[in-house]
Amino acid sequence: MSVMLEPTTEQVKELKLYAQMGMSDEEFELATSILGRAPNYTETGLFSVMWSEHCSYKNSKPVLRKFPTTGKQVLQGPGEGAGIVDIGDGQAVVFKMESHNHPSAIEPYQGAATGVGGIIRDVFSMGARPIALLNSLRFGELETPRVKYLFEEVVAGIAGYGNCIGIPTVGGEIQFDPCYEGNPLVNAMAVGLINHEDIQRGIAAGVGNTVLYAGAKTGRDGIHGATFASEELNEESEKKRPAVQVGDPFMEKLLLEACLEVIKSDALIGIQDMGAAGLTSSSAEMASKAGFGIEMNLDYVPQRETGMTAYEMMLSESQERMLLVVKKGREQEIIDIFEKYDLDCVPVGQVTDDKMLRLFHQGQVVAEVPADALAEEAPVYHKPKQVPAYFTEYQQLENQEPVVEDVQQAFLDLVQQPTIASKEWVYDQYDYQVRTSTVVTPGSDAAVVRVRGTNKALAMTTDCNSRYIYLDPVTGGKIAVAEAARNIVCSGGHPLAITDCLNFGNPENPEIFWQLDQSADGISEACLALDAPVIGGNVSLYNERSGSAVYPTPTIGMVGLIEDLAHVTTQTAKHAGDNVYVIGETMTEFGGSELQKLTEGRIFGKSPAIDLTVEARRQKQLLTAIRSGLVASAHDVAEGGLSVALAEVVFGTPFGMQVTLEGSAVTALFSETQSRFVVTVSPEHQQAFEAAVPEAKRVGVITEEATLVIENNVKETWINMPVAELFAAWKGAIPCLLNSED
Repeated sequence: MSVMLEPTTEQVKELKLYAQMGMSDEEFELATSILGRAPNYTETGLFSVMWSEHCSYKNSKPVLRKFPTTGKQVLQGPGEGAGIVDIGDGQAVVFKMESHNHPSAIEPYQGAATGVGGIIRDVFSMGARPIALLNSLRFGELETPRVKYLFEEVVAGIAGYGNCIGIPTVGGEIQFDPCYEGNPLVNAMAVGLINHEDIQRGIAAGVGNTVLYAGAKTGRDGIHGATFASEELNEESEKKRPAVQVGDPFMEKLLLEACLEVIKSDALIGIQDMGAAGLTSSSAEMASKAGFGIEMNLDYVPQRETGMTAYEMMLSESQERMLLVVKKGREQEIIDIFEKYDLDCVPVGQVTDDKMLRLFHQGQVVAEVPADALAEEAPVYHKPKQVPAYFTEYQQLENQEPVVEDVQQAFLDLVQQPTIASKEWVYDQYDYQVRTSTVVTPGSDAAVVRVRGTNKALAMTTDCNSRYIYLDPVTGGKIAVAEAARNIVCSGGHPLAITDCLNFGNPENPEIFWQLDQSADGISEACLALDAPVIGGNVSLYNERSGSAVYPTPTIGMVGLIEDLAHVTTQTAKHAGDNVYVIGETMTEFGGSELQKLTEGRIFGKSPAIDLTVEARRQKQLLTAIRSGLVASAHDVAEGGLSVALAEVVFGTPFGMQVTLEGSAVTALFSETQSRFVVTVSPEHQQAFEAAVPEAKRVGVITEEATLVIENNVKETWINMPVAELFAAWKGAIPCLLNSED
């Protein structure tokens, strides 16, 4: 069957068809200048996807260069499928986080599912076996049928893909706010293990070496997905539903196992996932990184639909596909491995020495473009930035307590806020025990997965309070990294490095770009202070719907090393009679807090302050105490303040807690001051713990009676509630909202 006729080069130019692909007039002229002629339709498609923000980071590269990306533990920083960090004994951890926001807004199940599938491929393309999945999700309030539908379908998509492929989904975080009503955020993170000698990179090197296509056949799903992800959502976005890919986790499982077998062969030169921009990005990037070219004959590409054009094949984002470069003459060894798993694996081209990406189709050269122009030399823009008026206004406001008539009722209301409430409804849909290596399951500060064959484990978490970042991007950026590190430390781990997912609105808006730029400064400062470099990540801009942007949400994914399984620590109390300590003083800080949102219906003012020197010192002291066996449980103080943190220590246990706090009730109970921990310690370790952590203050005791009692130092009772009542309210909040009449 003959292919469909594509528009001519003259039509591309005269009808400005490139604009429909997301290219500006200036970019089309630049592509014309590079080629010395106007690009044809297929070539215009190549430029458009590779120069999209999603692939090129053309608006965010100047910001990303701020991040510290090196350290003695870093084996692979940004630039490959995923970052790699040494964990000793010839082993390393591989991890990365990606967004699938726009697809999930249009088709939430498949958008979320293929987000999971894509991030898994990023990890095993490095030669690592994926051992865990995490996520970070944002939705509007659970009050409308639309938001409930998005929430339920995204969770189902994550569960469906992860459960089917057999990789445990062990952790994550979810926040709810009206700003995400029309544009949910779906960020997926994968963590893998690798031996140093198995590390692979996505390069196409060695003239004459063979380019192999492996995995699923190419269809028309996902065409222009990268450019779709690089523009604002609006009412027309529903028409772009075909841009959302469809995943097959069972095929991905076969592809994973085949690739992990292939990496053992010295015939393999390079391997890369066909992610955003599909065959275009994998071929152009592999050639550009190696300083070579690639020549492909698209007639050989396995296709599941008839009459596909070169444009469609190159821009398709069909899932479960990989591109490999192997030594010439040894193709059959690799093909045999894929055939063993019933997967297509066919030669489609070869490596050349002219640095060109050259495509043949039906006996014709249909594209001839410098690989570097598509990849490493894509345009970079330095966008204007402007301080928003609201920031200047809020910085002038003094920190004040919200007015609370009944602190016990406010506390009960807080534990039922969806951002604070139990996420058990979500993670119960995930198989978090598959492969039987999960040590700490969802619901604690960080998930913990053992490193098989050793006495070590990995702690992992995702974190970001976007309200703080909206109020003060620098401070909020610091807090996002610090909170992730606190969660790792509370689990007995030493923070190693981070991956990030920078979710922001339209960078053409100077105020939005200012948020991005400033938050990167804060993240960088915290990474340096906590020795946790950025080893990779993702940028997702244009998260707006009809001109209304989400809060700036630079999600932090962090992995830490637990050197001995005996150090694994969870947030829940272990024994009646244990002492309760709070590390860190409490100040009147309510900007962006859950209580402020609850009482005022909006957020304003200053975010909580953070001193990174203090943060680093407290984390180090607490981790030392944990490793010394002095700590029964540890929990960081986050949303909702100290009252919520104290309650969470006894939730799900048979115990209660008797605590005495100082100061005013509202500040003591609900302030969201940073760098604080709640720790329980047995009486026998009290003296040693207090010596190890001088800033810890004993505030109470774990009780056999299952009641939470919080009073002040003159014995006025602020909270006196059965733990069972609180626990039921906390646990049932999200199911109740989902089942309520709209």
